[in-house]
Order: sequence, then C-alpha cells, then structure tokens
Amino acid sequence: MSQGLDTQALLRLMAWLSPAFPIGGFAWSGGLERAVFDGLVKNAAGLTDWLSMLLRHGVLWNDAVLFAEAWRQSGNEAMLKEAAELGLALAGSAERFAETLSLGKAFVAAAAAWPDGVLERPPANVPFPVAVGAVAAGHGVHTEKGLAAYLHAAVSQSVSAGIRLGVAGQTEGVAILAGLEGLIAETAERASGTTLADLGGAAVQAEIASLRHETQHSRLFRS
Repeated sequence: MSQGLDTQALLRLMAWLSPAFPIGGFAWSGGLERAVFDGLVKNAAGLTDWLSMLLRHGVLWNDAVLFAEAWRQSGNEAMLKEAAELGLALAGSAERFAETLSLGKAFVAAAAAWPDGVLERPPANVPFPVAVGAVAAGHGVHTEKGLAAYLHAAVSQSVSAGIRLGVAGQTEGVAILAGLEGLIAETAERASGTTLADLGGAAVQAEIASLRHETQHSRLFRS
C-alpha cells in the first residue's frame, strides 16, 4: 500500500471513530452508569479498573474478536452475517443489544459518505464491531491499527461518560487514557490473531450492571 493510501486510510479511521461521527455513541454508557450508581465505580482509579476489566475479560475483548473476524471476512457476505448474528446473540442485556445494534446500523449508514462495495455485505442488523471491522478492511485499514483505534474510541467514550457521571475530572480522564495505552495496544495485538473460538468473558459485575440499568429510573444514558 502506498504512503498516500496509508494516509487516506488513517484519515477515514479518524473520521469514523471520532466523537463527531453521527452514530450517537454519546448516549450510551454500557452499564457504567449503573456501576457508578451501585458504588462499583467511585473514582478515577475505579474507572481505570473497570475499563481494564472490560478490555481483558469483558465486552471490549469480545468486540475486538468480532472486529477481527469481520475484518478477515469483509468480502464474504455469508460469514459476515454469521459474525453479526453471533455478536448480537452475545449481548447480555436488552440495552446492550440495542446499543451495539444502534451503533452498528448508524455506522454503516454514515460510512456511506465513502462509497464502497463493502457497505453492501454486512446484514441489515449488524453489531457495531462487525460493522467497523468490515468497513475498515474494505478501505485498506490494517487490522491491528484498526483494532487499536476502535478500542481507544470505546475507552474514550467510557471515560467521557465517567466524567459526566462525576467519578473523574477532565484531567483525570486524560490520565486514564494515557495509563491504558499499553493495555489497549496489547489487546489490539492479541485480538488481531484471534478467531471466533476466542470469544468469551468473565466480567460478571459488568453484565449485571448492564441488566440492572434497565430498571434505573433517573439516568443520563440509554445503557
């Protein structure tokens, strides 16, 4: 790939995973709001631990595995459908299902600003990591770099949610992102060589928080 295409792929990746990309990511917390409400996350250190858990053993790890599979299968409509169905089946709560599906569908719609045949291959009901992985591959984004950007964007969104929930300040939020750089890079590298057999997790508290959020009356986020 030429240097020009490298730069073009980088610019597109930056646009797709920017907070300004119109997919509505700001509306979701992935259960973090309930974790704060229940006292599981009380401060910046707790938020760091929470995000580390999701990267190692939780939804962010599974998202990374699904991203990698979608990247590899970007030219195979049947395999993308299988990955999408599995990704939706893995959603541990109604809100998690709604979150990943809403973001995935919105991502494909917004990415149409960069016309490409890959946009026709994911099914209509596509979870977010499958959508991003397939489109990234279609536009020549390297797997590991795409994964690192995806995970960094997910962590950044959670940090932003944590700031709005009052468990960290802006300076602490930046420090959290800096402190998690190594784990994000490590997770991206590890996930880039995975298969669907590597799906799985042990973030039980995070799953319970996502379920409990469904009955929370006063809230800022949809999940």
